[in-house]
Amino acid sequence: MRHIVKLILVIVLISSCSARKDDPGVEYAPNMYHSVPYEPLSQVKDEDIGSWLDSNPDDGHGEFYNSNPYNPYGMTMREPVENTVRRGSYLPYRIPKDSIELAAKVKNPIESSDEVLKEAKILYERYCIHCHGEKGMGDGLVGQVYKGVTAYNSRAVKDRSEGHIFHVITHGKGRMWGHGSQISIEDRWKIVKYVQTLQKQ
Repeated sequence: MRHIVKLILVIVLISSCSARKDDPGVEYAPNMYHSVPYEPLSQVKDEDIGSWLDSNPDDGHGEFYNSNPYNPYGMTMREPVENTVRRGSYLPYRIPKDSIELAAKVKNPIESSDEVLKEAKILYERYCIHCHGEKGMGDGLVGQVYKGVTAYNSRAVKDRSEGHIFHVITHGKGRMWGHGSQISIEDRWKIVKYVQTLQKQ
C-alpha cells in the first residue's frame, strides 16, 4: 500500500510540472524564465507605467521596469564618461557594399605626410603584403597560391580613386574579402595612401 501511495505522489508531482495550453507548469526558478530588465531605450516613469500599459495592451508584455533607482534621476541609460568618443564617430563610413561608384567619389580625409606614409607602410606590411606583395604586384606568398591578385599598376587598377580603394578594403571585391572588421577606419585610409604610391610605380 505504501508503494502505491508513493507511486501516486510521484505521478502527481511529475504531471504538475508539465505545461498545458493555459498552464506553464511549476516554475522552480521563475527568474530564469522571466527576466525583469530595465528597458534601456525608453524613459517612462514607473508611476506612469500603468497608464502606458493601458494604452498599449499586450498579453505577452510581462513585467518590466523603466526607472532605475540606482542611477541618477532614475535613468535607465547612464551618461557617457566625460570625454568619451562615440564608437564609429571618427571618420564614419556607412556606404553600402554595392555602392562602389558612390564610394569612388569619397576623398581621403587624412593628409599626406612622411609620418603617415611610414605608418601606412607598416599597416600594409601587416595586412596586405601576404597577398599583394611588397611592391603591390600580386606576388605575395599567399598571392602566388591564391591566383588572380591584380597588380596595383595594372591598367585595370592603377587609376582607381582613393575612395574606391578604401571601399574595396572595407567590403572586399571579387576574390578579395572585406577587412572592415579587422582594420580601423583611420588605418584603412592610411593604407590607401600607401597603395596609391604603389599604383604609380
